[in-house]
Amino acid sequence: MKAFRTKDLIAAFNYNRFMYIPLTIIFQSCLGSIAAMLVLENGTSFLTGIELFLCVATCMLYNAALLAQLKSNLTFWLLVVSLGVNTVLIIINLL
Repeated sequence: MKAFRTKDLIAAFNYNRFMYIPLTIIFQSCLGSIAAMLVLENGTSFLTGIELFLCVATCMLYNAALLAQLKSNLTFWLLVVSLGVNTVLIIINLL
């Protein structure tokens, strides 16, 4: 099995950038909405407000990077951060 290296992933993202844009927008927005739903199921408090801010801010940063047509390297890392933050929030709120 071939190991995934960061350079290979970024190269694939650069090569197929216009294919990945709609795919990743849909995927990270769905993941972000699931994270937001789970955060809000725990009620409203200062902590859930911070969690909701992190969820929305990371999703919007990625979407804004795509709209601003920033470099694909930065866009890739914003996607990774967005997916990571939302996945962690989902895991935290499911426990």
